[in-house]
Amino acid sequence: MTTCRNGEPAPLLFSDAEYEGRLATLRAAMAEKQLDACIFTSIHNTAYFSNFVYCAMGRPYGLVVTGEGPGTTISSLVDGGQPYRRSFGGANLVYTDWKKDNYLLAVKEALGQVQGRIGVELDHINVQTYRKLSSALAGSTLVDISPDMSTMRMVKSKEEIEVQRLGAAIADLGGAACRAAIGPGVAEWEVADAGVHAMKGAIAKEMGDRAEILDTWCWIPSGPVNTDSGHGATTSRRLAAGDGLIVNCFPMIQGYYCALERTMFVGHVDDASLRYWEANIEVHKRGLELIRPGVRCSDVANELNELVLSKGLLNLRTFGYGHSFGLVSYYYGREAGLELREDCHTVIQPGMVVSMEPMVTVPAGLPGAGGYREHDVLVVTEDGVDNITKFPMGPEHNIVPL
Repeated sequence: MTTCRNGEPAPLLFSDAEYEGRLATLRAAMAEKQLDACIFTSIHNTAYFSNFVYCAMGRPYGLVVTGEGPGTTISSLVDGGQPYRRSFGGANLVYTDWKKDNYLLAVKEALGQVQGRIGVELDHINVQTYRKLSSALAGSTLVDISPDMSTMRMVKSKEEIEVQRLGAAIADLGGAACRAAIGPGVAEWEVADAGVHAMKGAIAKEMGDRAEILDTWCWIPSGPVNTDSGHGATTSRRLAAGDGLIVNCFPMIQGYYCALERTMFVGHVDDASLRYWEANIEVHKRGLELIRPGVRCSDVANELNELVLSKGLLNLRTFGYGHSFGLVSYYYGREAGLELREDCHTVIQPGMVVSMEPMVTVPAGLPGAGGYREHDVLVVTEDGVDNITKFPMGPEHNIVPL
C-alpha cells in the first residue's frame, strides 16, 4: 500500500461543511444500526461522501468510513494522484496491481483496528466481492446499509440544489445546440456532438476547476424504430424530412446528473404523429400539476395512468413517469425509493429533485410509429415545485424548419 500525493488538492464541488454534514448524518445512521465502519464500493456513495468520482476499468475502488475523520478513498495506482486531489480531506490509500486482491489489503489498512459490524452496499457488490470481503474481515459481520444511503441521498441540500439548477440550465443549452444542428442528411451522432460540445463548454465556464469535465453525453434517436426506447443510444442513422426524434441532453457535473428530453420533428409532422405527441404532452403537463410535497409517488402514477387510459394509450406506455436526481448516471447511481411508479409509495418531500417524463411508443408499421417523450426537472419546495427546465416543448417550438 502507498499514497500518491502528487500536486495540490483540487477545489471540490461542495464546501467542506457540506461533506462534514453528510458524514455526520452517515455516522448518526451508523450509530443507529450499531455499525463500527462502512465500506462503500459504488461510484455514487463514494462520490457522495468524498467528492471522488472513480473510473473502475475492471478494478475495485471505494471509500472506508470509520468513527472519525473524513473517510479514506481506496484507488489503484493506475490513477496516480487524481484520487488524492479530488478526495475530501485528502485521505486516499493506493494499492498496486502487482499482487492479486491488494485492494482487500488496502481496505484492511484503512479500517485499522476497527472490526465488528461493517456496513456494505449489498445492492452494489457482487457475490465474489462479498465473499472476499467476508474472508478478509473474518472478525467482522457485514451489514447491508444501501437502503439507508439511498434514502439519505433523496433529499438534497441547498448546495446540491444549486448544482442541479446549473445542470438544468446547461441541459437547456445543449438542447438548443442540438436543435440548431438538426436537418435532413445530418447523422444522429453529429447532432449529439453539437449538444455535448455546448454543454461541456458551459460546465467548464461555470465550474472552473471545481468539476472534472467527464461523462456528459447526448442521445439522439430518430425515426420510427430508434425512438422506441427510453435509452435509445445515438447511431449513424441520418435524418430525413418528416422524421421524429428525441433530443436527450445529459450534463454531468462531478457525478451530478441533470437531463432535458424533447420530442422534435424534422420539417413537418404527420397527423397521426401529431396526435400522439400532443397526447403525451397533455399527460406531461398534468404530471407537473400533481407533483407536490405530501403526495405519494404511487398516487401520481395511478392518476396519470387514468389519463393515459382515457386516451387509449395505456398499452403504449413503457415505464414510470419520473425519478430522483443527484449522483446518477446510465452506469451508476440509483435512488430507487423515489420513482413515480405504481409500486413506489414514497411521500414526496421538500428538497427532493424529481423528473416528470412520460413516454408512449407506437410500434413500427402503424401510423405515427415511434416514441414520444418529454422531460422536465422539478425541485420540490415547501409549498409546491420549481420547474428548473426552461426549454420549450411541443409542435409550436420543436418542428425544426428545413
